[in-house]
Amino acid sequence: MPPEPRAEISLCFVVGARPNFVKAAPVIRACSESGAFRCSLIHTGQHYDRSLSDAFFNDLELPEPDLHLEAGSGSHAAQTGQIMQRLEPLLETDRTDCLVVFGDVNSTLAAALTAAKLGVPIAHVEAGLRSFDSTMPEEINRRVTDCLSALLFTTEESANQNLEREGVAPARVHYVGNTMVDSLLRHLEPARARRPQLADRIPITRQTYGVLTLHRPANVDDQATLTGLWRALEALSARLPIVFPVHPRTRRQLVDSGLAAATSDDRLVCCDPLPYLEFLALMDGARLVLTDSGGIQEETTVLGVPCLTLRSNTERPVTVSRGTNRLVGSDPAVMLPAAITAVERPLPEKPPPPPLWDGRAATRIASVLVDRLRR
Repeated sequence: MPPEPRAEISLCFVVGARPNFVKAAPVIRACSESGAFRCSLIHTGQHYDRSLSDAFFNDLELPEPDLHLEAGSGSHAAQTGQIMQRLEPLLETDRTDCLVVFGDVNSTLAAALTAAKLGVPIAHVEAGLRSFDSTMPEEINRRVTDCLSALLFTTEESANQNLEREGVAPARVHYVGNTMVDSLLRHLEPARARRPQLADRIPITRQTYGVLTLHRPANVDDQATLTGLWRALEALSARLPIVFPVHPRTRRQLVDSGLAAATSDDRLVCCDPLPYLEFLALMDGARLVLTDSGGIQEETTVLGVPCLTLRSNTERPVTVSRGTNRLVGSDPAVMLPAAITAVERPLPEKPPPPPLWDGRAATRIASVLVDRLRR
């Protein structure tokens, strides 16, 4: 007679950066509500601003982490190594049936490497995305994590095709949709009731302003590139006020390059990074978003807000083919005319969302985990 299946499967979720929080919240909720799992949550501390981290946890209704590794900042190697050193004894002492990781940050890679060395099965949420640009740390993180993972949960058809091309067994791949969209759809109405408190600095009325995010090394670490982008953004802000929640590493580069004085401009308004609901409301009301972030390309696609991506490639091609996203790179001679055109032309119709971007991705993930881990 076969043994009775265990009534409770032990899942360990590892998060470390704000994009992880947004992707993880629906999955943790779905797994907890299923009654099939014993769930634990580990926060690596990769994004170590506790006040902003706490705000994200509150906005997304995430449970308090069971453990906080307090890894903090450092080089890629130092940060990855620190997380591995602190995570390993925890996985050695606690029974874990599956370690669940999200996205492509250093915490994702570090947790996957640690689990793989200990023989703990890994599930990767947001697997298979490829920019085909090996200069991006995220590309290395996601490729290695996919190689190590037993279960790969994909968000779009291009990810399925990438994994098939790389020889991944189809039984490991599960096309479930986008958990970041789950979070957006759950929290959009609460977000609309919590507009950012910027009225004393810029009028925040619907479709009268732009939003900027900028943090990738290719855009902010090279002084000539950053200066060129900044001058183009100043020119654009004469036509459309721009709100810029400034990433800490970008703020340092603005200071070092002597551009920090421009942050007082009343048309190009810099502020600290915003909690999830406030930033979601800011994007939702924008006339145009300019970004080098991956997740924002997806969120603007669902919101129907025109997005110009300040990169020459994207690991999320469905946002270009089915969404409102356009790749314009970091050349001001290309970016500025594209932005002016986007502002001056009528708003396009909101496109239909990509397949399975319906707010139920996390439920599908929980079902697959139950099915595969109870065998």
